[in-house]
Amino acid sequence: MKYAFVLPTTALFALGLISSLVHFDVIPAGITILEDLKSYFGEYFYALIFFIILAESIVYVGFYFPGQFFAVVLVILSKPTVADILFLTFAMVAAATMGSYINYRLGQLSRNDDSQHSKISLKALLLAMIHINSLAFFMFNQGSKNGPLRVIWMAGLLNLPYYLLLITSTALLSEEIMQVAESTWLMISIVCVWLIIAIVLDVRNARSTQQKT
Repeated sequence: MKYAFVLPTTALFALGLISSLVHFDVIPAGITILEDLKSYFGEYFYALIFFIILAESIVYVGFYFPGQFFAVVLVILSKPTVADILFLTFAMVAAATMGSYINYRLGQLSRNDDSQHSKISLKALLLAMIHINSLAFFMFNQGSKNGPLRVIWMAGLLNLPYYLLLITSTALLSEEIMQVAESTWLMISIVCVWLIIAIVLDVRNARSTQQKT
């Protein structure tokens, strides 16, 4: 994408639209749909975990489904053993990695033919992994900038300790941690900060281009 502010602007619009539709009961809350899905999956617990993490990991869709929160609540209720935590970790990482691949390919669809091949910024990747939604937009952006495909498995490897720590700490402490992490207002704040940074970068790039010409 030519301008950095475009992606966070669309993200803010999508987040606001989804929140408004849910607030005015136009569409059901994502957590309600996930609750209904739980009965359909029955004993296929790991398949359910995989599906809800995959749903949240897709760009824009993730604003609607609080997948990580719902998954962790299910983990707490199931009182997992050490083996269960390991299997759950692999299921969540596999889902997040597949989501990253889908987001990367979606980003490629928006890519201009003259897009230059970009390098991987490990610092930017680590920053994006703060939340599954920010990782989704990072992967979309990598695809739109023709970034190397290996960024997907790099994120997958980094997600292993992340999800292991997430499941273990929340199971030992409380689901209140995830409720804060999945707060709509927190996501809006993060996207607003992202938008401000993107606008600053666009202004700097525009000034730099003018100086060269």
